[in-house]
Amino acid sequence: MHNGSPDVVFLKAFEDCTLPSEQWKHGAHLKVAYLYLRACTFEEALAKARRNIQRYNAATNTPENLERGYHETMTVAWMRLVYCALGESGPAASADEFLERETQLLNSKALRFFYSRDRLISWQAKAEFVEPDLAPLPRSAREPVR
Repeated sequence: MHNGSPDVVFLKAFEDCTLPSEQWKHGAHLKVAYLYLRACTFEEALAKARRNIQRYNAATNTPENLERGYHETMTVAWMRLVYCALGESGPAASADEFLERETQLLNSKALRFFYSRDRLISWQAKAEFVEPDLAPLPRSAREPVR
């Protein structure tokens, strides 16, 4: 990524908490996951995503309730899904091109294939990662290219 690329501009706005809140939708979360996973190990990428999502939410006064705000299980699960897609298909020229190729990730309700609503929308799942109760999250046999 070069300094003027859309990925760099997007990530800087997110990390500086200047990304307009109306742009902080599902696809933007996936772009953050993709960009962090391209630059770091899974554990480092997850730690950065966790820290910066919480900081962004605080800066934009996002309410913390059961269905809004930071959600640990959703963050970990989506990071794992992006990591798997990246391992299986490899990187793209940009985060947007990756999402155009991996359209299954754009379905914000995809976690319902793995989690019952009651398990996912719970205070426990919001506070700490809980494993799925319907089907295991997929894993790639390949390490993503960074």
